[in-house]
Amino acid sequence: MSTLTIQLPDSVDMERSDLLRMIAARLYERGVLSLGRAAEVADMSKWAFAEILPDYGVSVINYPASELAEDLEHA
Repeated sequence: MSTLTIQLPDSVDMERSDLLRMIAARLYERGVLSLGRAAEVADMSKWAFAEILPDYGVSVINYPASELAEDLEHA
């Protein structure tokens, strides 16, 4: 994995672990990372990470509506 350094203003009052979880959740939501890889970025187990996804407004089931509609048409 590569390392990323982010400089945040002092007014951002968040713990490092919260920031990592938020970034990992968004990357998972966008389909950039798998659930397992996002959990690694967040430094959590896959199951623990799946449980906190709703805290960030992200569904564990990362299935685009367009694909669901297509699958239902062909079912």
